[in-house]
Order: sequence, then C-alpha cells, then structure tokens
Amino acid sequence: MPIIDITVPNIGESVTEVTIAQFLVEEGETVAIDQSLCELESDKATLELPAEAAGTVHFVAEEGDDLAIGDLICQINTDAAAATPQNDTPKTEEKTVDAATETAKTTDNTYATGHPSPAAAKLMAENAIDASQIHGTGVDGRILKEDVQKFIDAQAKQATQTPKKVAAKPAKETKVEAPTPSVTGSRTSRTEKMSRLRKTISRRLVEAKNGTAMLTTFNEVDLTEVMAIRKKYKETFKEKHGIGLGFMSFFTKAVAIALQDYPAVNSYIVDGDHIEYHDFVDISIAVSTPKGLVVPVIRNAETLSLKGIEQEVRRLAILGRDGKLTMADMTGGTFTISNGGVFGSLMSTPIINPPQSAILGMHKIQQRAMVIDGEVKVRPMMYLAVSYDHRIIDGKEAVSFLVRIKELLEEPLKLFLDL
Repeated sequence: MPIIDITVPNIGESVTEVTIAQFLVEEGETVAIDQSLCELESDKATLELPAEAAGTVHFVAEEGDDLAIGDLICQINTDAAAATPQNDTPKTEEKTVDAATETAKTTDNTYATGHPSPAAAKLMAENAIDASQIHGTGVDGRILKEDVQKFIDAQAKQATQTPKKVAAKPAKETKVEAPTPSVTGSRTSRTEKMSRLRKTISRRLVEAKNGTAMLTTFNEVDLTEVMAIRKKYKETFKEKHGIGLGFMSFFTKAVAIALQDYPAVNSYIVDGDHIEYHDFVDISIAVSTPKGLVVPVIRNAETLSLKGIEQEVRRLAILGRDGKLTMADMTGGTFTISNGGVFGSLMSTPIINPPQSAILGMHKIQQRAMVIDGEVKVRPMMYLAVSYDHRIIDGKEAVSFLVRIKELLEEPLKLFLDL
C-alpha cells in the first residue's frame, strides 16, 4: 500500500523543535495535495504544514506534542481507492461505519497496537503506568493520552470510593462542631501548557535580565507640536495615502535619526569582546498578538518617510494579528520600540531584546501642568524610558540619546530639515 510519511520539516536555522498547535483535518479524512494538515508552532512563528500528496490521513502524533525536526507527524495513504470516494456511495453515508467491521479493525494487531503516542507515553512515565494496563482506543489500538487519563481518573475514583469503617460513639460523647464558613465564589483553577512562543519569550526575558548590565534612564516629552501637525494634516494624509498618521511614525523617525547620532546605541556585543556597529537602522516594534508579544522589524527605517513607516507598521500589525508573521519578518533588528501607552501604562522599565543593546519605552499621553516661560500651562506629556546595556553604552551617551529624541519630537520640523 503506497504510504507517504509526513515529518516535521526543517523550517529555519536554530529551530530544532516545534509544537503541534492544532490539526486542520480529521483522522481518516481524504485530503488534496498542498491542503493544510496542521499548524506547527516554533519559537518564533506559526506555520501550516501542507500535504505532499492526495490521500487519506492517519495521524501518529497528537495536538500539543513537542516534536523534533524530522519526527513523524502523520501518514498519507495515496492508494486510489482510499484517496477517491466511491461514486456509488451516497454522501450521507460516507462516515457510516459498520460496527462489525470497526470491531475487526481494532482487534487486528499492527505496529500501533498497544503502543502509546508521545503524549501518552510521557503521562504514563509520570504516573508509573505500564502499557499493558491500558486499552488503546486510537487507530489500530494505539494508546492515546485520553486513554491514560481515563485510567488514572478511574484509579483515583476507585480509591475514594473504598468504604471506611467508622466506630460508633455513644450519644453522650457527640461533640458540636463549629460551623464551616460558607464559600460563595468560585474556587476552580486550571493548568495549561505554555505555548512554545510563551516559553521562548520567558527564556529570552530571563536571559536579557541575567546576561546584560541593564540600566534605565527616563525623560518626558511635550507632544504639543506633534499633536498639532497630526490634527492639521491627518485627514489630508489619509486621503492621499490611504492610511492614518499615527504617533509611531514620528517616534520611529526620531529614533532612526538619534541612532545615527549615537551609533553605540545601535550596536551589538559579539563574542563577548567585540562590538558590531551598524550603518543601517532596523527597528523592531513590539506587537501584541493573541499568542503573545512578537517583535517584527521595520528594515532601513532611516530611509523611510512617515508614510513608509506607517505602511510598514500596519502591514506587520496585520500579519501579527492573523498569525502570519514569518521568522524572516522577526529576524534581526538593531533597536526596539515598545509602546505600553496603548494599554494605559504611565511609566515602565522595558527589557532589552538581545542581541540588541537598547530599547525605547513609550507610554500614555497625559495632560499635565507644566511651567513654561514662568507660566503654568497644561500640555500633553509622555514619559519616555530607555533601557540600555551599560557594558557598551555609557550613561552620558544613553541620556544624550534620549534627550535627542525629546528635541526632535518637541520640534518635529527637525525631523525633515536634518537639524
């Protein structure tokens, strides 16, 4: 019988393991060539795995399994009879299975009979359960994770239902117990496996905290002029370019200019004792997605206009929202901008995104009383924070870099006049 093995593909350098996020077809379903079979979640991105041939699918792995590159995910039976539905069989009866035939299938021993799936094997090992104790309900008698969990639950239930003999006490010895406080709210909890993306985020944040001499400097910026420009030109800008004029383009432009003035902030530490300087500015922007925080990159931001920056921000945000960002979209980056202000953050200490050496944190715009030329005036103010690796960026350089951004935003004409 012509069987094709579908394995975990080599999806990128440094990626050695993936997680099966979800299956996109059913067990035994007939699929077409290039039809998506499942979603694979790597450290950096989620991608769909296409069928290499037409036929019926038999899954070997399960949803949630962690698999190495080259591990078997499923098999496709390309036999013509299996791949093509019979014309004389009504569509309404395609999934109807004769009970006797099904029984015969489960009683025939194959390579899968009594053999646990990876997830089931892990659960059995954790609970010291032998495969001979479990009746597999998977294809050809394969032991599934649910089979093991049912066995564990049955054992626990049996233990709690064992009758206990309690000696009767004379009535005179009966004690009145204090009433148990009543609980009115929910007391339920649940445990979920971390997604591969969340585990990667956790690992990288810890590495950043432990592997750098991180320090943060703060300042504040008056956005009166930026807001005036947006108010005056936002409708014209949108009509001409088909996209809104947001704050991110102003900040990205200001950061790109400041990074060229202070190249150490735009550099990496390489091999522990070398500094790699960049004559280009690739800015990573932190984007919140349903699966976690990702940082796609705006390439050569120093060459882009406000229009070009806004178009890239929108393109990357849409890809992130739809889970279609690739590793190429998120690889590299010489500096990161994180905008916690969209969630209401007034001030925070952003964490460096290795191997980068610095990150800018934007925050909420708040109307505050400021003393200007001896008078108290209400101005739209934002706190800015730059976290930097003190090993290669001196405090004076970090502070000057942040002050440069402040100057460019408070006098935004400098963004376009090379001042």
